[in-house]
Amino acid sequence: MKKTTIKNILAKKGKSPIVCLTAYSKSIAEIIDKYCDIILVGDSVGMVLYGMRSTRDVKLETMILHGKTVKKSTKKSLVVFDMPYKTYPNKFIAYENAKKVIKETKCDAVKLEGGKEIVKTIKHLTKKGIPVLGHIGLLPQQSINFKLKGKNITQKNQILKDALAITKAGVFAMVIECVVESLAKKITRSVSVPTIGIGASKFCDGQILVT
Repeated sequence: MKKTTIKNILAKKGKSPIVCLTAYSKSIAEIIDKYCDIILVGDSVGMVLYGMRSTRDVKLETMILHGKTVKKSTKKSLVVFDMPYKTYPNKFIAYENAKKVIKETKCDAVKLEGGKEIVKTIKHLTKKGIPVLGHIGLLPQQSINFKLKGKNITQKNQILKDALAITKAGVFAMVIECVVESLAKKITRSVSVPTIGIGASKFCDGQILVT
C-alpha cells in the first residue's frame, strides 16, 4: 500500500473526493486505513471514549497516547493529530507542543482550530516544517454551543476571511465545520487548498466523520 502524502491530498483539490475518518485505537485504525486518505486522531476522543462534556477537557498526554497507537497501526493514510484546547495559545508554545507531538507519535501533521487569530502560529509551524490542517466555522474548542454558522452576512464574511487567511498562512487543507451550504461552496471555490466538510456541504473537496 502506497503511503498518502500531503502532495497527494493537494492533488485531489477539485478532482476526487477526500475520505477522512477519526480513529483513536489500534483496531479501528487498522480497519479504516485502507479506505481513508486522512485519519484524524481527533480530540473528539474525549466525548467518544471518555464521556467528557466537550473537547476542552482532553489533555495533550492523552492525545499523544492515542496518536502513537493510531500511527503505529496505519500504513496508507495521512495521520493528523488534533492539537487539544490551550496547547497553542501563541506560536512559541504551539511549536514546542507540536514538536513534542511529532517526535513522540510520528504523526504526519497537526490540526489547529481558528482563523485570522492563529495565522502567525500557522506560519511559524509550517516554517519549522510541521504541516498544518486548518479548521474554521464551528470551533468546538472555543464554544460548546453547537449552532450553524454563516447564517448572516457578518458571519459569512468573517469565515470567508478566515479561510483565505489560513490558506495564505500555509495550511495544506482545511476542515469546514457546520456552516451553511452556500458558504462552504463559496470557500471551496475561493481557496487553493482542499476543504473537508463536517456537516458543511457536498461541495467540499472531502468529508470527515467521527468513527
